Amino acid sequence: MAEGPGAAPPPHGCPGTSSARAGRAAACQGCPSQGLCAAGGPAAPDPAIEEIKEKMKIVKHKILVLSGKGGVGKSTFSAHLAHGLAKDETKQIALLDIDICGPSIPKIMGIEGEQVHQSGSGWSPVYVEENLCVMSVGFLLSGPDDAVIWRGPKKNGMIKQFLRDVDWGEIDYLIVDTPPGTSDEHLSIVQYLSSSHIDGAVIITTPQEISLQDVRKEINFCHKVKLPIIGVVENMSGFVCPKCKIESQIFPPTTGGAEKMCQNLNISLLGKVPLDPQIGKSCDQGQCFFSEIPESPATSSYKNIIQRIQEYCGLHHSKEKLSNQGME
Repeated sequence: MAEGPGAAPPPHGCPGTSSARAGRAAACQGCPSQGLCAAGGPAAPDPAIEEIKEKMKIVKHKILVLSGKGGVGKSTFSAHLAHGLAKDETKQIALLDIDICGPSIPKIMGIEGEQVHQSGSGWSPVYVEENLCVMSVGFLLSGPDDAVIWRGPKKNGMIKQFLRDVDWGEIDYLIVDTPPGTSDEHLSIVQYLSSSHIDGAVIITTPQEISLQDVRKEINFCHKVKLPIIGVVENMSGFVCPKCKIESQIFPPTTGGAEKMCQNLNISLLGKVPLDPQIGKSCDQGQCFFSEIPESPATSSYKNIIQRIQEYCGLHHSKEKLSNQGME
């Protein structure tokens, strides 16, 4: 892996550029600098990192949405975050789906079956609204049931193309929906955006310990690659019966849930989103849940969480500007 000032953080298990296993070890698979390290040096970052840095200069905020385990509602949250931010018509929002093997964003956003067009300025993202665009590998498949069977390097190349070759234009918020876990896609997105400033990660969990134990790994990953954590969202947090109004814990927080975990790890809990069957229905129909069920407690929770994320990004942006002015 490349070393030196401004270099991307090395992947876990990186043998180092001076090792005989440089570029050849299992940990090197999918790393942007694998070819350079394997060639024997001098080790240097993937040229795409600088190209992406230049492309990302007109993207104001970059947010990664992560989860330790699948099925906790990460893509659903990413879609709602995009819709919520796009309510401000003065802001331009982009949603990038890098869940290469399970691209569900096109379905959730109601644009399944759309195709990507290419122009002289690059790939054109698919627009949901005038100020909300989406890019996903799902647009590149011949059908929704096609399996993507790719190894790390090919996934890495696809993510590179999404960041470098898509004509994003001037964007206020770029939301990146990632697959569950801490694998090739996560390393690639962090490394490719390492020189262009990521605001941070929003980590999605459910209340039960089986989900939280994987979220702790995700948090550890963020610390290792120096990715700021905006906060944690506890999804599927209780269920209020729409008739009797009694709340039930479908997924009991046996170890205190996300709230206790965040206290122990000194991380912000952005909020809790209760279960609402209409969320799943809206996603299946490609509709915006906020617009369909504005009176739902889940809608209120989402709006409060989105406001906290906006406040964090605004504060983070101000601190970055002050830091840059201090360096001049």
